[in-house]
Amino acid sequence: MTDKLHSFDQSMALFQRAANVIPGAIPGHLSPALTVPGSFPYYAVRGEGCRYQDVDGNSFIDYMCAYGPIILGYNNARVDEAARKQRERGSVFNHPTELSIELAERLVSLVPIADWATFGRNGSDVCTYLVLVARQHTQRRKVIRAKGAYHGTHAWCIHGIAGLIPEDYEHVLQVTWNDSEGLRALVKQHTDDVAAIILTPYHHPAFGDSILPTSDFMSTVRELCDQHGIVFILDDVRAGFRLHMGGSGEYFGFKPDAIAYCKALANGHVISAAVGREELKRAASQVFFTGSYFGSAAEMAAALACMDELEKTQAIPHMLKMGKLLQTGLKELSEKHGLQVTLSGPPSLPNMTFTNENNFLRMQRFSAEAARRGVFFHPHHNWFICAAHQEKDIQESLDVADSCFAIVKKEFGG
Repeated sequence: MTDKLHSFDQSMALFQRAANVIPGAIPGHLSPALTVPGSFPYYAVRGEGCRYQDVDGNSFIDYMCAYGPIILGYNNARVDEAARKQRERGSVFNHPTELSIELAERLVSLVPIADWATFGRNGSDVCTYLVLVARQHTQRRKVIRAKGAYHGTHAWCIHGIAGLIPEDYEHVLQVTWNDSEGLRALVKQHTDDVAAIILTPYHHPAFGDSILPTSDFMSTVRELCDQHGIVFILDDVRAGFRLHMGGSGEYFGFKPDAIAYCKALANGHVISAAVGREELKRAASQVFFTGSYFGSAAEMAAALACMDELEKTQAIPHMLKMGKLLQTGLKELSEKHGLQVTLSGPPSLPNMTFTNENNFLRMQRFSAEAARRGVFFHPHHNWFICAAHQEKDIQESLDVADSCFAIVKKEFGG
């Protein structure tokens, strides 16, 4: 490992150029404002396995995996070849291809609760679609979600206030994660008008620790949905296929009525999916959900290849193992330096915060120093393990983390 620190001159120059023609230069969650400006790359060039290179020629061991889509590793030969072969024949037509049926059949065979599947392009699309399906099925208006949860960028769920009006979220109710009694009270208050409860498999808010579900909370959700005819939607966009091939509910031990997938479905190729129980199928067919690219065959070929690779290579157990090695190593190193950190979340989607701070300065300093040394740890968002991470990558990352913890200790104390 070299002592030379990364610099980001080309990233800065491109950012200035982008600011002239793109609102915000880099919009949304990719904005450098959400990391540590000046200490992270802004533009990527190429990737291979669990590493990628930026425009300044810097290489990074990546623990964001493109914010989740890269599950097998960058530039996976099997997946990319499947997409390439289909693209040579054509991908977007006046009609769907047989691959849409094959992929739907595959998801129905993999996911125990699924009797049907349909496809979109991103996670926000399918989360919102399933909310509409629940409203059509129940003929009710209200949707219950967890405070701080992220379900996409449609008006009913977006974080922020710009461009929104009160009516956008008038029928969206919020409950504290794992608060069973609060959920019971909320459902009781709106008994005849709750269409859906939409939850992630575990709570993964930005700027906070991840919180696993209690068995009581999820059993309460299931009980209330069964008792009052409410649709239980699982937003598995972020965690899907990193915990269980049948959906993250199988990993945690609960059964939703419908599931939204995206990110890791095709190892970076642009596709999302919604699956659900038979009783929702009629409503699902009635909701108008379409787009010119929703039937894109190359992405469906990539998804099928990705599913094959995940199963054939036993990728999920490997990711859980690598994540556990990283979590354990970080905890041991932090204790060695007399620092207090909280490691949270499932091992394949780890999260780290400094326990004794609420201003994020320690975490920002740690992550910025890691990025300058070639390891991408996001300071405010959960991380992602992919199947390409190996023990040598974990150890190299821990060596960097050792140096970064030392810097944090020197600057901030314990």
